[in-house]
Amino acid sequence: MKDSHLSSILRSAACCFRIALPCFLLISCSGDTEYKPINFSEKMNVTQPIVQKNDRPVLRVAVAAMISPKETTIYYQELIEYLASKIGHDAELTQRKTYGEVNELLAKRQIDLAFICTGPFATGADRYRIEAIATPIVRGQPFYHSYLIVNKDSDLQSLTDLEGKDFAFTDPESNTGSLVPRYWLRQLGATPETFFRSFTYTYSHDNAIMAVAKNLVDGAAVDGHMWEYYQQRNPFYSSKTRVIKKSEPFGSPPLVVSKTLDPEMKVALKKMILSMHEDQQGKRILDELMIDYFAPPQSEWYTPVKAMLEQVTIEGNKDNAAQES
Repeated sequence: MKDSHLSSILRSAACCFRIALPCFLLISCSGDTEYKPINFSEKMNVTQPIVQKNDRPVLRVAVAAMISPKETTIYYQELIEYLASKIGHDAELTQRKTYGEVNELLAKRQIDLAFICTGPFATGADRYRIEAIATPIVRGQPFYHSYLIVNKDSDLQSLTDLEGKDFAFTDPESNTGSLVPRYWLRQLGATPETFFRSFTYTYSHDNAIMAVAKNLVDGAAVDGHMWEYYQQRNPFYSSKTRVIKKSEPFGSPPLVVSKTLDPEMKVALKKMILSMHEDQQGKRILDELMIDYFAPPQSEWYTPVKAMLEQVTIEGNKDNAAQES
């Protein structure tokens, strides 16, 4: 991986600036000094109980690092507490730095419910024995896009303009933050190693947005839902970026459970999640998250992701074979 140059940039910038993250739901934030400093080289692994009031059973929920740990707690806390309370449980939030780690927790029956990326679900449902029970509907659609972003003051206008530049992926298994841009490069007959001067992984979409806004990298690929959320609720960093390319639509990241979860628990969770927009408190929480409602997932929403992965994998195998011959 050609990220040593970029890692040096990030370390230097962290010393010069107080590199920080948006308080995801604190709309009153208005300036750079109000954000907490982070280190891109540190990927946090957090297990945090949200509420544990008595001896009631616990709903164990995991979230991969689509956004940074503190912002994940802010973003998901009320939703998870709502889900748990509706089935008479307390809630426990477990965070992991990668999507693969969350899948492993599901496979080992160490969690009950998880918020994961579209990519790991579309490509690993059978392997990890996970089942999608709900997909968020946002702006009337069950879909989202990958956004290719650059700094708003740059003269970059297309993916080809990023050749020889510094680039940020999010999680290696992310659909919007890794698979889609790799697929775009394959269509150009390139790979990250041959196309970019250097590249790195930020392990969350907000980190990637901030890196572009701070000119720590020239471009990044991020979850379109996340970018749009920031634009409407707290655009301090996203407003310093602009979108130069959008992917085709893919099924939005689903809520999943282990196939080994107690059937009665699964039915109760699914029924409650799919109807929470009909409840006053549930509707308020969804409105804050800019989610219209949750709908039953359809397998065809996720087939384009599988097709992309197959092409990237096949082309990658050809490259490896050519190098070995």
